[in-house]
Amino acid sequence: MIMAVRREKRAGKRVAVALCAAMALSSPALAEELIPEAELEDVVVTSTTIDDRFESKRQEPSKIDVISGKQVDEAHAENILQIINSIPGVTGELQSGDSLKIMLRGVENQRFMGEKPGVAIVIDGVPVFERTGRVNIDLDNIQSIKVIKGGASYLFGEDALAGAVVITTKRGAKMAGIKLESEFGSFDYRKLLGRVGYANDKFSAHIQASSRESDTYYFDGQYDARYVNGKFTYYLTENSDISFGFEQSNRTKDSHGTVTGVSAAKLDPESKEGRDYARMYDAQLEKLNLTYNVNSKTFGDLLLSVYQFTDHTKYVYSPQRYSSTGAAVTDPNAYTTSTDYEQTQQGFKGEWRKGSKKVAGMLGLDLRYNTYENFDKYIVNFRTRPAPPTYTAGTIYKNNEIVEEMRAIYGEVKYTPWKPLTITGNLRADIIALDYHNNISGQQFDRDKTFRVWSWRGGANYAVASNWDIYANVSTGFRVPTADQLYAGTISPTGGVANNSELKPEKAYNYELGFRTKGKAWGVGYEVDATVFQIDRDDFILMSAGQYSTATVAPGNEQWQNVGGTRNRGLELSIKTDPKRMVSADVAYSYMDAEFTKYDNFYLILGPRGSQTATHFDLSGNDIPRVPEHRLFVAARVKPMAGLTLTAEADTRSPYFADEMNLVKIDGYTTVNLLANYEWKRTDKNTWSFFVRADNVFNKDYYTTARGYYDSDGDRDFDNEDISIVMDPGTVWTAGITVTF
Repeated sequence: MIMAVRREKRAGKRVAVALCAAMALSSPALAEELIPEAELEDVVVTSTTIDDRFESKRQEPSKIDVISGKQVDEAHAENILQIINSIPGVTGELQSGDSLKIMLRGVENQRFMGEKPGVAIVIDGVPVFERTGRVNIDLDNIQSIKVIKGGASYLFGEDALAGAVVITTKRGAKMAGIKLESEFGSFDYRKLLGRVGYANDKFSAHIQASSRESDTYYFDGQYDARYVNGKFTYYLTENSDISFGFEQSNRTKDSHGTVTGVSAAKLDPESKEGRDYARMYDAQLEKLNLTYNVNSKTFGDLLLSVYQFTDHTKYVYSPQRYSSTGAAVTDPNAYTTSTDYEQTQQGFKGEWRKGSKKVAGMLGLDLRYNTYENFDKYIVNFRTRPAPPTYTAGTIYKNNEIVEEMRAIYGEVKYTPWKPLTITGNLRADIIALDYHNNISGQQFDRDKTFRVWSWRGGANYAVASNWDIYANVSTGFRVPTADQLYAGTISPTGGVANNSELKPEKAYNYELGFRTKGKAWGVGYEVDATVFQIDRDDFILMSAGQYSTATVAPGNEQWQNVGGTRNRGLELSIKTDPKRMVSADVAYSYMDAEFTKYDNFYLILGPRGSQTATHFDLSGNDIPRVPEHRLFVAARVKPMAGLTLTAEADTRSPYFADEMNLVKIDGYTTVNLLANYEWKRTDKNTWSFFVRADNVFNKDYYTTARGYYDSDGDRDFDNEDISIVMDPGTVWTAGITVTF
């Protein structure tokens, strides 16, 4: 800490500041004298699950990163992963276009099907979870992105094992006027956007429409995303307002370019011969939310919100291997099963907060009513192996409905026993009821289960100086079992997996210690945030024979059990300098050590279909796959003339394992991106902006995705020819123009 202070001040002040910090730690009375009260804020609660109006990091005991909407707009990215790469500890799995799964600190990197990501994704207070476990975000409608690290169920409830990503959409008077935007680029990428807005003393409103489409690098990889969104705000008084926001999106996407094995990745990087497990997505999404806000010095702040999120998604999955006669099928467009999925998430949230010189508090209520309807049927006659049985087109494979009701109360208390120290405590109680209904004719049944879970956080922030904080916390996250895990045997009685209604929720315990500081060195403003952390995950729910195992091959009566554990520990460092200067830079570094602490019953499936065998592995102590030990992101900016900004980015990742067995290691890589922005402000109300962006400018060959868990080529030997791979498309460029008036 003292070294950090020495770097911050000039020689004449170094000793005084160091003595100030030392005496502040030893004497609360001296601390209040040495750190001027005017430089320390009143105690306030900035935590919220509804509306991100509270962005201060001071007094916060947890690691928080914030990206502004201006930064998002100036990045001119095709997907959000290109933006959040600048945050240490964040990884993502891009599917196609701007559809991706966001992961924090290596949690859930080992899974890649349709599981939840272990991260709460909240957009304007709406806890968004889509059918595939991924999230679709309109990049052109982002006011801010806040990333909260560590267990965050104390605020957001279920699935916040590693934290939360809170996105607030655009609003307010700055949306007034007209905006037109056009972009084009590699692989016939095209984007069009139009926005019109109005604002006066009592009212602000805007409506925006946009479309993004591309053929992409991959064969049959085309996507199309169309959005219409807007926000209307009425200012009831000087201290209160009511806002209505909506978003409607229609999205289609196809293959995301999977091939099997390193030879195919080299010979067929565009996946002309490969077959993704799921394809031909057609998703219609809608978000609606109404928020009321009032600020009163006497009674405190009150936020109320009601919302609805709907997701209607159709796609096909499970490539056809054999015809109804047992003949091999190689047609890349031949699939056996279609899905028609509808979900509706409805909810109400209310938060009240009050602050003072010594203590502040927040009390919240979270009510949710979610329905998930799933209808799967076979679309061709087929076999899963050359021999019978034969499955018939039109057969209903799944027809079920899950009703999820959640009631939660949560709160936060901040207390300052003396001025530099702020202690924070959070507590949340969740009651989650799951009702499962199977509607297949002749197989109807109902099952229900209720979980009661407590989540909490305890932490402190110590202001060593007016611009230097030390913070620490312990927090928890949880995830409840799914209906499929609880009642697998009843849902699919021929699947070889038994029920386990005694499953317990998964738990994660996060331990975090860090410091944040800001100041000037040689006249250059900077911010530094460094954190060490550990996440212990207990009661990890896995198939008793191992993840994604084939139950008919692995021995025993398989079922989902609380049999796993993981530990993710590491260090995160971010350094940012003043972006308004002629030369500035950002650095984000993360070190990650992620391993299975308990995973003693994994089965590796070997051999061709129809004659597969299972080999047992104890994976306890193995590295969690797809988690690079080191990652470094550096962005440097130069402003050689008024209005022009040149940016260079370098993203470096160390090697990682593609599989749980740690048998296939993937090389690390470094990519370089370049971006040029020019802004010409003709008048106060008329601005023209131009940009050119090039990603992976040196055309580096690397795998954006590499994962494996069984002998996919059936040669009874698991190696790098068995992993699923998505190749990076190489150099990709985009350019565009924006006009506002």
